[in-house]
Amino acid sequence: MPAGRPREWYETHHRRLKAMRLAIALLNSGVYRPEQAPNRTIRTTAARIGVRPPSDTTCRMVRSLIRYEQR
Repeated sequence: MPAGRPREWYETHHRRLKAMRLAIALLNSGVYRPEQAPNRTIRTTAARIGVRPPSDTTCRMVRSLIRYEQR
């Protein structure tokens, strides 16, 4: 991590990494649409993969990463 950044930058960076790990785990478990991923499911997945329970903000980020586009 680069030194000298504001604390907020590091917090946002780690939140994005956590959201990405959770989104990948959800996709691997068969959750392909945001409406299939309520906060409870995301937090259960976090416990399963050994990640601390995510905040509501992180849960929203996870859902935005797995958004579904029908073509």
